[in-house]
Amino acid sequence: MMDVVITEFMDRAAVSRLAARFHIHYDPELADKPELLAEFASEARALIVRNRTQVRGALLAGAGKLACIGRLGAGLDNIDTGTCAARGIAVYPATGANDLSVAEYVVASVMMLLRGAYGATAEVAAGGWPREALIGCETSGKVLGLVGFGSIGRETARRAAALGLEVVAHDPFVAPDDPAWDLAKPLTLNEVLMQADAVSLHVPLTPGTRHLIGAAQISLMKPGAVLVNAARGGVLDEAALVAGLRDGRLSGAALDVFETEPLTAEAGARFKGLQNLILTPHIAGLTEESNARVSAMVAARVIAHLEGLE
Repeated sequence: MMDVVITEFMDRAAVSRLAARFHIHYDPELADKPELLAEFASEARALIVRNRTQVRGALLAGAGKLACIGRLGAGLDNIDTGTCAARGIAVYPATGANDLSVAEYVVASVMMLLRGAYGATAEVAAGGWPREALIGCETSGKVLGLVGFGSIGRETARRAAALGLEVVAHDPFVAPDDPAWDLAKPLTLNEVLMQADAVSLHVPLTPGTRHLIGAAQISLMKPGAVLVNAARGGVLDEAALVAGLRDGRLSGAALDVFETEPLTAEAGARFKGLQNLILTPHIAGLTEESNARVSAMVAARVIAHLEGLE
């Protein structure tokens, strides 16, 4: 019987810890092999996944021996948590383990976008010297707007404040008297969009947050503002973002997540020709340090569950 199936990459130390206790199958590419994945999942007591493995539908139905799922990350939109709860399958996300990495990515992206010189390499290497055209903005004194103010938003706020940014935030799920508001000024969503020089998204993908930021919201943003999305792709209407970048409403954006992941050439064609855009492949929360923390946390929870300690 297969105890633990790991469908995407995981820190080797954590894999070894699991292998010392259980019969495991580790294949970082298993998410791309649906038939083989279904075969292994049908025998597994535990699945360990990242965001690409869709634990729902036929895969979940066929995993009749499944006792728990470890999620190497925080988001759960790729897991049918309702069916898991009904079947008594425990789901263990690595909550908090990559907060620091995402916060650093956001702050670094805001600084790069406001400075605006990140696309100059080829021109400078070719002998160009566009100094006047690349006069950007300082970060200090600007307003950072956070849409969502959970643990990652708060880590971002701390680092932004240290750089001299004023931080405003919107999150209807944080109580007005929560001490977290010492880190940011609470505003409505529209107020955040209208006041911020840089907006960063920090909400999960749910039916209520899909396309939370669309054409109407982008039209409220300051002319020349920048936007960062390291949350979930579906929270942002990509077509509306592209329109805002092309017509100059926004001066730049950084996307680490997409409505289609992995981003295909077809889906990515909408971004073609945009020079004021930074794209990365869902790595905001992925550093050497965070990968070790996330993997260790998930391994510990899965071990505890399978050994009857949870």
